[in-house]
Amino acid sequence: MFGYIIWDVNPEIFNIGSFSIRWYGLLFASGFLVGQRIMSYIFRKEGLKETLLDSLLLTMVITTVLGARFGHFLFYEPDVLLKNPLQVITPPFAGLASHGATIGILLGLFIYSRSKKINFLWVVDRIVITVALAGCFIRMGNLMNSEIVGTITEMPWGFVFTHNFEFTQYPRHPAQLYEAMACLVLCILLFWMWSKRKTQTSQGLLLGIFLIWVFGLRFIFEFFKENQVAFENDLTLNMGQILSIPAVLLGIVFLVYAYKNKDKEQKIFTDPLVEEANRLDSNPA
Repeated sequence: MFGYIIWDVNPEIFNIGSFSIRWYGLLFASGFLVGQRIMSYIFRKEGLKETLLDSLLLTMVITTVLGARFGHFLFYEPDVLLKNPLQVITPPFAGLASHGATIGILLGLFIYSRSKKINFLWVVDRIVITVALAGCFIRMGNLMNSEIVGTITEMPWGFVFTHNFEFTQYPRHPAQLYEAMACLVLCILLFWMWSKRKTQTSQGLLLGIFLIWVFGLRFIFEFFKENQVAFENDLTLNMGQILSIPAVLLGIVFLVYAYKNKDKEQKIFTDPLVEEANRLDSNPA
């Protein structure tokens, strides 16, 4: 063993009596706030008014939380979901599944796009830029919580999570950092692709890349993580890997769709009157 890093960070920033502010909550909320600013920038650059952003942010917050909570209980604790379904929407909100959040976001954005007469793939292709960044923030929150720890390692960057009492206090892979860095790189890549081509980007392309990147790497990273629930110990692949396979396949479907429709006009709105009402009076800078 060559060395290791002692991770002794308090999950709480401060507390007043029973009330506390935790790093995870701050980072989780920051993902939405920063994402809102990125989408505001994207709307301006593509010549759209920002009046649609408030309802978009609300949609993202609700569908992310509900999807992640429901997904956690459905995939990891189905017995709790059957016995007490209200636990999905009642605090404390411990237990969030990224696969559930992805499903929730896609369903929420489908409803949002239909109500606002916006092309579904146009919205999703841009929102995944912010979701990738939020994924980075959330995994950093997991690190601050000393949760979702990795398997034991002799690598010099192994972390000893002194605040995690579920597993033995040996140096472990900082799996949270692996995923956080992967999400940050993806965010930069997707933003660069959008900034270079904007309306010329084939619809579905960025979504396809997002799904393949996030869940393809998730499949790999799971080999370096401890299982979250006991029943996974009896599985050849854990639940995170099993759920990642259809997500990657769906990403391939969107890439194929984008390639086949690369010469198709990329419309933002499905209704010309709605588009006219939401266009800026002058060309974007």
